[in-house]
Amino acid sequence: MLTPQEILITPNRITSNYWRDLWRYSELFWFMAWRDILLRYKRMTIGVAWAVLRPLLTMLVFTLVFSRVARLPSDGVPYPLLVFAGMLPWQFFASAFADAGNSLSNKETIITKVYFPRLIVPVSAIMVSLADLACALLVLVVLFVWYDWLPDWRILVLPGCVALVFLIALGAGLWISALTAQYKDFRYITPFITQIGLYLSPVGFSSSVVPETWRSLFALNPMVGVIEGFRWSLLGLAPDGFEYHIGAALGIGLLLLSTGFLYFRRVERNLAELL
Repeated sequence: MLTPQEILITPNRITSNYWRDLWRYSELFWFMAWRDILLRYKRMTIGVAWAVLRPLLTMLVFTLVFSRVARLPSDGVPYPLLVFAGMLPWQFFASAFADAGNSLSNKETIITKVYFPRLIVPVSAIMVSLADLACALLVLVVLFVWYDWLPDWRILVLPGCVALVFLIALGAGLWISALTAQYKDFRYITPFITQIGLYLSPVGFSSSVVPETWRSLFALNPMVGVIEGFRWSLLGLAPDGFEYHIGAALGIGLLLLSTGFLYFRRVERNLAELL
């Protein structure tokens, strides 16, 4: 028999008034996000510097390989700027994807004991990657000064590009978090997916080097449109098919978000048992 102080969590509680519960637990969302940000940098020996060094070192390696060795074109901009502008959205997506995949298992204790909309967990984990993105943008400002590069009015569109990559990361994050909770093997598959995705995305090279016959297939990777959007906003670069790639990224992002939300809600009903 239940005592007056106990609450029984049933499947109906998970389904009823869900959106109202999301609003009621918004403070918990911000608390989790802020706590994850503090924990990430507290556990690192070099702290915030890692958010700067990671894209910077990757930029140096890609510049050496693709510019010096492969001698790929940079479309009239300094190659380090080309690479770094592509690294910004990719690092955000890869970090958000990995964090979302591990988020439910990391919060197993509270999930199995306390009721709140579980959607809060992967979304708050993705917010941590926004902090990394903000740090990397400061490095980009330094690179602009170093190469004497001044962005034009297109930089006003940058928040829209950030919103687009957040949309894609959120949809993919909902999928991978639910899949990892239901099938434990996915925690080992996630790093492989991000590694393959790096080579299938135009991070270290311009999309203009992709043969025209392959560009439609190439655009099925939503990060292609996102990276091109960042480069257009920051560097003014717009390769052939730019509008199509942006539209494809938006469409695939919305598809990922809608299907990811539905699948997450289905897994959420039995999440405590799965964990």
